[in-house]
Amino acid sequence: MDRKYICYCGLYCENCAVKAKVEPAAKVLYGEMVAAGFEDVISFIPGGEGFWSFLKGMANEGMCISCIDGGGDPGCAIRLCAKEKSVETCALCVEYPCGKLADMHKRLPVLERDNELLRVKGWEAWAEIQDGRRAKGFLYGDSE
Repeated sequence: MDRKYICYCGLYCENCAVKAKVEPAAKVLYGEMVAAGFEDVISFIPGGEGFWSFLKGMANEGMCISCIDGGGDPGCAIRLCAKEKSVETCALCVEYPCGKLADMHKRLPVLERDNELLRVKGWEAWAEIQDGRRAKGFLYGDSE
């Protein structure tokens, strides 16, 4: 588990479809387009330069970093609260659970279970679950 992909809310970015599927697909698409000579003609395609820059960035640097590292919505209420309280993640806040996570817990019940696991058993147990899911190809939104 790579801690740079942990979000304040408790999501683990490497179990997200964007990180697990879109980024690798971008690498393949970029490679195929380079091999086909698109670098030489992309400026002639309307919007091509913006697309090319975006695709190249996704392929070479990836597009996802956790909200803790500056990705995501800078105005997220969960993020702002966690930063204000200087907590590493919401699950470790003395006020957890709070209403700011209610909608996410409804949409992703696995997140609520994960946060409870982190609170009770710590980072090692939480990381083991995340790594196991990743190895099985689990993505948020899958039923578990």
